[in-house]
Amino acid sequence: MKPLAGHGKTTSDAHDTAASPYVLAFHDSIVSGRLKPRGSIVLGDARLEVLAGGDAVWAVIRRPDKGGMAIRLAHVPGGDLQCDRLQTVRRRSLRRHYRLTIKSAVGKHAVLLQTDGIDLHRLRITVRLTCRTPLLIPFAPRDLLPLDNQDNPLGATGRVEAGQRGLNSGLLYFHIDQPRFGAVLYFQNLTALNPYFAATRTAPDGAVGGIWPELGYLPPTPPQSGTPPRDPLPARRAITVSDAIVVLRDQGADSESQSARQFLQMLGAAYTALDLPRPQYHDWIWRAERTLHDLDTAPEATIRHYGHRYAHPYTASEYPDSMVQLSLLAALHDYTGWRGQRAALEDDFAGGLSRFFDNDLETVRRYLPNVGDDKDADAVDSWYLYHPQMNLARLALAGDAAARDLFLRAVDFGIKAGRHFGYHWPIQFKITDFSIITAVAGADGRGQTDVGGLYAWVMLQAYELTREDRFLHEAQAAIDAACGMRFNLNYQANITAWGAAACLRLWRITNLGHYREQSYVYLASFFHNCAIWESEIGRAATFPNFLGVTCLQDAPYMAVYECFDSFMAFECYLRDSGPELEPAARMLISEYCKFALDRAWYFYPDALPEDVLAAEIRNGHIDRTLSFPLEDLYLDGQPAGQVGQEIYGAGAAFVFASRMYHHLANAPFTLFCDHFIMTAEQTGDRAVSVGLDGGETCTAMLCLVRCGHSRLPECVLTDARGKPIPPWRHTDDRIDYLVPAKGRVVLCWDAPREA
Repeated sequence: MKPLAGHGKTTSDAHDTAASPYVLAFHDSIVSGRLKPRGSIVLGDARLEVLAGGDAVWAVIRRPDKGGMAIRLAHVPGGDLQCDRLQTVRRRSLRRHYRLTIKSAVGKHAVLLQTDGIDLHRLRITVRLTCRTPLLIPFAPRDLLPLDNQDNPLGATGRVEAGQRGLNSGLLYFHIDQPRFGAVLYFQNLTALNPYFAATRTAPDGAVGGIWPELGYLPPTPPQSGTPPRDPLPARRAITVSDAIVVLRDQGADSESQSARQFLQMLGAAYTALDLPRPQYHDWIWRAERTLHDLDTAPEATIRHYGHRYAHPYTASEYPDSMVQLSLLAALHDYTGWRGQRAALEDDFAGGLSRFFDNDLETVRRYLPNVGDDKDADAVDSWYLYHPQMNLARLALAGDAAARDLFLRAVDFGIKAGRHFGYHWPIQFKITDFSIITAVAGADGRGQTDVGGLYAWVMLQAYELTREDRFLHEAQAAIDAACGMRFNLNYQANITAWGAAACLRLWRITNLGHYREQSYVYLASFFHNCAIWESEIGRAATFPNFLGVTCLQDAPYMAVYECFDSFMAFECYLRDSGPELEPAARMLISEYCKFALDRAWYFYPDALPEDVLAAEIRNGHIDRTLSFPLEDLYLDGQPAGQVGQEIYGAGAAFVFASRMYHHLANAPFTLFCDHFIMTAEQTGDRAVSVGLDGGETCTAMLCLVRCGHSRLPECVLTDARGKPIPPWRHTDDRIDYLVPAKGRVVLCWDAPREA
């Protein structure tokens, strides 16, 4: 048997390769001539031929003398199907649409094929099934087979680089090496399949993947058991059963970084084919002020030790720890600096930091010295050693002398640990002697594979503070040690994001291009773990979840902390970028951050229906009156907040407010943008020029949010050529515009008017 999708290289001997009856039946049908041609399409240097016969209709894509692949358009058990000839529906420039109708005892399959692209050829295949009677589906085979030059799936060899993880994007990235067909990204648009999941009461958990050569999409069906499925597809209603986007590249990659870059390019091509949801505006300033009030006044939020205030990790639960304290303090510092008014809570949180410092070990510990006996005071997750150091350095770089002193006293212990583990960290170890408690995760048999990226970022912060070359060399050593992990690099999403930022910062400092290229490996691993679809399964239909990222490589849920910490890392990444950056990487990062601003709002329990919340909570309790987010939201419709209400994630509101709202002189409004504003210059008393650098084909939302009691003024927004951009929505409190995500716009406004 060949390895599972995403787990490495395939073998090439067709004689010892196990195959299902579906693989053997396809090969027999095509070589025997029982599959009859029903039309063809030119796809760049490849050709797509529709073949019908037996129990299936196939789209077979071939390159001359370079092999190909077959995609099943319809599976009709029992055969006896009627397939029309392929019809051209529309030809427009490089985009062409074709239609195919298949009739059988099951009903009618309506197939729409769309082609476009010059450098990356893109094929979209949408299949809608209208059943004659309510249809139970006990099983349907996967839909993709690689082929050699004789159309034999068992003769083609290659490598699967990435397959779907859990309920993340339904994607498969692979290359066919013999024959040299090239690289393929198969992306199943799971958003379009929500009616199928609802009708059959299934979820697409790991639905796209497979074992070579039987790959692609496996429609989810009820578990096989003595009880047959009872939830049919409805009769006489068209249900989308597949919406596959296939991106082809005629050459594979020669290196890990090239493969990652190609994946990002091809994923970007698939992304731009999707009908994207429209993210909504949320008042993150209001949320930040509520959060600050609740942190300061709610007894469930803080506790006193040694005469200082410390934050609980969850509502009235868990011992204070340094990661929580510093994460909140750094985010709060950003927010109060943005609003121009320091909060007393900052001084309270900062005053107790030194109690985490171990003078004997010369490092910051996780817990305070008086932590209870139910905790192992010496145990530390690898990322927990460095994340507090990162936030200490953030404060130090912002001018906090006490934080600088504490960081520089602790940083050498982190270096000692990194060298001890050879820059390959375990899951958990003893801080006293580096003895390993847990070496690897059960899900993948690896340690915390991306901690080297966070370590490198901390070292680069130390370099910025001190200009000591030793820190730069440590950052390089850690990033170099992570080479070769390919799509298995991700352990925890936010740590992977910081690794990408570290690579790009290293490129900026050293001018060594391979660090920029290595950043794509971190990004590819991050976006491999994203859910680029909108789940409407059960309770998930009550909140937006598009482009969410599961927090760990094997986690079943999206987590707010990983969401906004990744957001901060990507801001750093984009601000360090330049014209050399891969455009698809820039687009995907910008889109992730845009949708995070909408998605993260629904981690707050007051934004969710009460019946969506979990009744059994692992840590603390859920209080809908407190403006602290839940840790966990689920794409499969499980109750939200099972892990708990996350006080350590309360920094989300501070981070979003301080980065996305912009004060303008002489303006009775605050400027909000759901993209990072890369350049801004007030060119007059009541005029500002704003530069965005997101995806070339994407849109950004720009909002004028009323301040105080003044009415919103008359405004004119134009693009760089002076063409007016009309408001998308206008209320008494806000004017919203949709603008190109890349380029410059100019805003002018009249003198303010009293309400």
